Amino acid sequence: MKIARFSTGGDPRYGIVDGDELVVLSGDPMYSGFDTTGERVPLESARLLAPVIPRSKVVCVGMNYPEHRAELAYEGPSTPLIFLKPNTAIIGPGESIQIPPVEGRIVHEGELAVVIGRIAKQVKAADYADYVFGYTIANDVSARDQMFADGQWARAKGYDTFCPIGPFIETELDPSNQEIQTYVDGEPRRAGNTADMLHKVPELIEFISGVWTLLPGDLILTGTPAGLGGFTDGSTVDITISGIGTLSNPARFRDKPAE
Repeated sequence: MKIARFSTGGDPRYGIVDGDELVVLSGDPMYSGFDTTGERVPLESARLLAPVIPRSKVVCVGMNYPEHRAELAYEGPSTPLIFLKPNTAIIGPGESIQIPPVEGRIVHEGELAVVIGRIAKQVKAADYADYVFGYTIANDVSARDQMFADGQWARAKGYDTFCPIGPFIETELDPSNQEIQTYVDGEPRRAGNTADMLHKVPELIEFISGVWTLLPGDLILTGTPAGLGGFTDGSTVDITISGIGTLSNPARFRDKPAE
């Protein structure tokens, strides 16, 4: 099922997507289960929010698709390349990616994101599904030239708004074979399939939970396929993953007033 976090003008609420309506839940389903209130809200009258706010961290996986490694001439180790984004980088569908005043390219990276559903520490790959609440779409936005200038990725990937997620969490997705497509202003830019990932979701959860304890609501971004990644002020980035939907975010310069 698809789970939305949404607002109709008050505090955030949660709902199950049922056609063009939201079946309102009594609380956050990650902690409160799927009890419903009896209320239904039309999707068109709800403002979709980031479907989860990680309690502690966003874990990203770099260079997890062979063609992406090749296009960047990456020759690193065979183990997963992992790094962190702060949870303050999270924004939801329709919110603006704010481009900071830095030199060089700002790049989109459309990715399948795993939503952790329970405390995960030293999980075996065979047991991975017991720790997954669901899956959503993420955009690992990066100041690409800053990455190379700094020699590490924390600043270039950690700016506020540099981790759009949404629009929903799909709790019943098979992560092993899903198409990922990214568009900028309707132009195809990146395309791939999760079947091509070098390190699959079970392996990633085993590897990462052996490094950091994962908490409910934490995210794992599983890497981006190859493709052209630049965008700028006024662009709109759309990322579609089969089985989940489309995450859409406009971009604007950080100091430019909202229209």
